[in-house]
Amino acid sequence: MTFSNPAPLSPVPPRRRIGLVALIVLALLALFAGRIWYAHHIEQARVNLAASTAAQTIILTAGDVARAQVQPLVTGLPVTGTLRARDTALVKAQVTGVLHDLTVREGDPVSEGQIIAHIAPAQYDQRYQQARLQADAARAQVDIAKRQYDNNAALVQQGFISQTALATSRANLEAAQANYRAAQAGAAVAQQSVADTVLKAPIAGTVSRRLAQPGESVVASAPVVEIVDLSDLELQAPISPSDSLTVRVGQTARLTVEGAPDAVTATVTRINPSAQPGSRDVLTYLTVPTQAGLRQGLFAQGMLTTGAANALAVPLDAVRTDKPQPYVQVVRDGRVHLIPVQIGARGVVRHDAASQGHNEGEGQTWVAVSAPNGAVNTDAAIQPGDWVLRSAAGALYEGTMATVKLTQ
Repeated sequence: MTFSNPAPLSPVPPRRRIGLVALIVLALLALFAGRIWYAHHIEQARVNLAASTAAQTIILTAGDVARAQVQPLVTGLPVTGTLRARDTALVKAQVTGVLHDLTVREGDPVSEGQIIAHIAPAQYDQRYQQARLQADAARAQVDIAKRQYDNNAALVQQGFISQTALATSRANLEAAQANYRAAQAGAAVAQQSVADTVLKAPIAGTVSRRLAQPGESVVASAPVVEIVDLSDLELQAPISPSDSLTVRVGQTARLTVEGAPDAVTATVTRINPSAQPGSRDVLTYLTVPTQAGLRQGLFAQGMLTTGAANALAVPLDAVRTDKPQPYVQVVRDGRVHLIPVQIGARGVVRHDAASQGHNEGEGQTWVAVSAPNGAVNTDAAIQPGDWVLRSAAGALYEGTMATVKLTQ
C-alpha cells in the first residue's frame, strides 16, 4: 500500500488579509468610541446630579449651623487618674506576740489616738519589772559608793588615807552611777515595749483594710489595719514632659468622677520636681474638694485649664477633613461655599456662645481657624459672623442653595 503526500494549504489572498485587518481596526475603534461615550455619559450624569442638587434649596435649622465668631477659648490638657486619700496610715505591730481585741473592720470610722488592738503584754510586763528591779539595785549601789566616797574624802582631809584611795573611791562611784544609768535605759526600753503592745490609730479616718485577725500571732512590723482619711482626696495625674511646662500650682481642672452625678473642680497643689523613670511623665497632684460618695480608688478624668485666649473660632465638628486642606462649609448669599481654613488651638467655650438664635452651651469644644497663608478680608477667607455648617448638616456641594431658618 502506498501513501501520497497531502496537498499544501493554499495561501490567503492579499485582499482577504487587508479586509481582516480593516475589520479588526474598526472593532477597536468602535470599542474606544464606546468607552469615551460611556465616560462622557457618567460625567454628564454627575454634573446633572450636582446641578439638580444645587438647584434645590436646603433648609438649615439651629442644630445644623453656628456662627463663626471671636470666642474666649479655655485651653487645657486632658488628665486622668484615680482618686486617693492624701493622708493614709498603715498600723503595724511594733512587737511580736498574739493579737487581741481587734474589733474594727473595713468601713469603720476611727479617731486619732483610738485603741485599735492589743498584743498580749504578759512577757513585756515581766521584762519591764525585771529591768525596773535591776535599776533599783543599781541605784542602791550608787548610794553605797557615794557614802564610801564621802567618808574617804573626810579621811583624806584628816590625813588618815592617801589621795590614791580617794581616787579609787571616786572611780567606784562613777562606775556605779554609769551602771545605774544603763539600768534606767533598759527599764525605759522595756517600758516602751509594754506601751507598744497597745495599737492606736495615728490619724482620724476610716478603716480600708484589716490585714490580721484576733488570736493571730504577729511579728514586729506586720501590718494590722490600714486607715484612710477621705476628707482630703487628691488626683495623681501623669503629664507628658512637653505638656508639663504649661502646668502651674493653682490651676484648676473640671473632673468627672466615676459614679458621681456632678463634676467637681480640682486644684493643682503640688507638682513633682522629677520626671518618672521610663515614661518621663511628671506627676501632678490635684486636690479634690470633699464631696459625699467620693472614695479612694475611683477613676476620674477631665480637662486641666492651662490658659485662655480670644480667637476667631468655629465648633470643632464644623471643620471637615475629607480633603487635603481642612475646610468649613459656609452659607453666604443663599449658597454653600467651601472655605479652606488653617486650624489653630482648640479649647472649651468659657461661657454660652453668642450664636444668634440659639445657645451653643458652655463647655463645648471650639477650634480657632484662620485663612491659609494669612489671607484676610477676602471671599475665600472665613469671616466673623459667617454661618458654618456643623457635622449634622452633612457634606454639600459647592454652590448648593441653602437658607438658615432658626425658628419655625
